[in-house]
Amino acid sequence: MPGQTPAPSPGPHPRREAGERAARVRFRRAIALMLMTLVLPGSAQLVAGSREIGRVAMRTWFVLVVGAIAAIATALLWHPFAFWLVSDTTVLAAMRFGLIVLALGWAFLFVDAWRIGQPLTLSFQHRRAVVGVNGLLCFSVAGALLFGSHLVAVQRDLITTMFGDGDAVGASDGRYNVALLGGDAGAGRWGLRPDSITIASIDAETGETVLISLPRNMTNFPFAEGSVMDEQFPDGFDADMLNGVSTWAGDRTELFRKSDNPGVDATLMAIEGITDLEINYWAMVNLEGFKDLVDAFGGVTLEVRDAIPVGLPYESYFHYIEPGTRKLDGVETLWFARARYGSDDYSRMARQKCVMAAMLNQISPQVALRNFQKIASASSAMVSTSIPGSEVGRFLELALKAKDQKIATLSLVPPLVNTGDPDIDEIHDLVKLTIDRAEGDAPPAEAPKKKRGTQAGTTGGSIGSMADGYAANQSADLGGSC
Repeated sequence: MPGQTPAPSPGPHPRREAGERAARVRFRRAIALMLMTLVLPGSAQLVAGSREIGRVAMRTWFVLVVGAIAAIATALLWHPFAFWLVSDTTVLAAMRFGLIVLALGWAFLFVDAWRIGQPLTLSFQHRRAVVGVNGLLCFSVAGALLFGSHLVAVQRDLITTMFGDGDAVGASDGRYNVALLGGDAGAGRWGLRPDSITIASIDAETGETVLISLPRNMTNFPFAEGSVMDEQFPDGFDADMLNGVSTWAGDRTELFRKSDNPGVDATLMAIEGITDLEINYWAMVNLEGFKDLVDAFGGVTLEVRDAIPVGLPYESYFHYIEPGTRKLDGVETLWFARARYGSDDYSRMARQKCVMAAMLNQISPQVALRNFQKIASASSAMVSTSIPGSEVGRFLELALKAKDQKIATLSLVPPLVNTGDPDIDEIHDLVKLTIDRAEGDAPPAEAPKKKRGTQAGTTGGSIGSMADGYAANQSADLGGSC
């Protein structure tokens, strides 16, 4: 009406304000329940849901946390326990199953925490936010645990496919002698002519290692006394070179009725006859697959002393690895270890030892963890071995000890050994002397005297020459000779 003062507009409705405050409280409560489940599984149920479920979940979580802390502490203080955890197939199977169950159980707790938060009482926007947060937490936690179970499965498959299932063999005179046979074998083709034959003689207590290499072109050598091959060649092998033993045996499998790998077994008989060492285990390395392993580790750094050819001159990709300190990828590392163009077999043997030393010294646990799946895949495709899975932990421990020690080498090549007509008694003495020196049971070898006015040169990328010998082939410290 004219002259009357307008009524003031009404303020916020008290009931609406109270409803909005209650909605915000319910939203914060729902979010808090899910965060509680993330930090302490079962706590949401214990506070606002089924207390029985909450108590079971929290007790299980407490046991798992205490067990994990105890396992980590034990592994840090006692490395064999850590190696047992990552190599025992029964433990790995249990870990995988446990991670899957934990992932499903934790996901259930997240869904139950969402239910306890009464999503139907929330506004549409709050309901959508709660669903998003719950989904993110649920899939992140469960996904991480399931990925962990996948990695455990990869490790278990690596152990079961790469390593043997035979019985463990005791050390021989306090040492494990492992024959490393390298060739271009492919899947299902183990046993071809080995291009590289090396014995890793490892002290069973200290891990101190001696690498003893045999040239592929050695002839007129004996076999282990009383062996099948010794019966066939009592006066020494004159049918082919050393790397031909495998093929000879493979063509006469009737002589090796109890053998699954006649070519490998015959080669081991030759190695034992030449070196007078008892071979405990063997490993066949696919050198073509080796490049994948190097790439999985991110490459290897090597001192390239001469230009090393990659490929052969008539191949389109032919080029040289230039001298200097180089980080090489898998293909380059393989050619560094195998190239003979413009070089010789014995220089190649020296370079192969340098690659072994570099890989041992440069591989770190951090890199191994970051690239675990690639490394496992490359390793299972690269190596076939008689080392049983039960012994993996032992050899991992010895490898860790060897990492901090000097590696001694002996190559049975000219000018030290006449590969066409070897003096076997002299070779036996050389092998024994080299191992005794590495163990400190014999005086070290005298350093070769340099002629006045001369300098150490390189041939084929290795320090030395075929006439004078290559440093990495006869060394008390392989790292210092590369």
